[in-house]
Amino acid sequence: MRKPVLLLLATCSLYSAQTTITKAFNDPIIGETVNNNTVNGTVDNSATGADTTFNNASLTQGAAAPTIYSAPTASEISTFPGTTIKMTGSGNTILYKQSSSKLEITGLITPDATLNFSTNNGTFISYPAAYGYTETDNAQGTFTSSAANGNFSGTINISADASGVLMIGAKTYTNILRIKSVQVFNLTVSGFPVGTITNTAYSYYDNTHKFPLLSFTSANINIPALSMNQTTTGAQALNEAFLAAEDHFSKKENLKIYPNPAQDFIEIKGNSKDYSTVKVYSLDGKLVKTSDIRAGKVQVSELPPAAYFIEVSGKNLKTETTKLIKK
Repeated sequence: MRKPVLLLLATCSLYSAQTTITKAFNDPIIGETVNNNTVNGTVDNSATGADTTFNNASLTQGAAAPTIYSAPTASEISTFPGTTIKMTGSGNTILYKQSSSKLEITGLITPDATLNFSTNNGTFISYPAAYGYTETDNAQGTFTSSAANGNFSGTINISADASGVLMIGAKTYTNILRIKSVQVFNLTVSGFPVGTITNTAYSYYDNTHKFPLLSFTSANINIPALSMNQTTTGAQALNEAFLAAEDHFSKKENLKIYPNPAQDFIEIKGNSKDYSTVKVYSLDGKLVKTSDIRAGKVQVSELPPAAYFIEVSGKNLKTETTKLIKK
């Protein structure tokens, strides 16, 4: 495959279908079930900006953690006014109000506490949301817990703060849009301030899956009077992120890259004796490495973690191309 063709493929893949979160495509529907799994490992949310790489290739599949969308009961609608749909998963329930322009939170029920946004609903996301989208919303309501009951108020800051390529396990996804949400709520009991709740969430969307490919949440509750300052985190990914990665090499030649993902080197397995050259291209079509396939192992340790195209060629042979994930 010539560089112009690779460049065209990469350009079409990365830029022709930039992801935008819309009501028509992304708004949840009653009866939907999202096949999520928890993940083993630490989610890396450090990358920021446009055209970046979110390297989470070290994550592995955890337990099944399905998310279910259903109709709220009459009691829930009465308790959380305006609710049109509820989401349950991982022991938590979130109640939402849907409108033509946004998805709002009306209630949050966890094993530790319940937040009722009846005074002022909190924005989950506004439509449409593309890279560069930012929004700040005020939220207010009541909370109940085994430790105390009272009121809360604060802000929700939402932004589409990064875009690029997401690596999960052995899979690579392009056209990624990351939505970041930071909720900071002040807690009061009988009018006196007692502490804060801070929730930070990262959700990674692409333009072919309705729900996030990868989600991460961190919740901190700080109540000095109770000597409480604890943080809990959780992460989940779509089940399909851990299914076997597709190999685009010709099945006739039985060619495979091993290992993939790779950290230090790769080998070309299969009927490779008549192939002579390995070329490594970045996703924007730039040639970053050329190696003699007959030398055996191809060193890739110097390459930055990202997804790459691997091209093998030989005299009078069809050029074969597949994708490599560099950890």
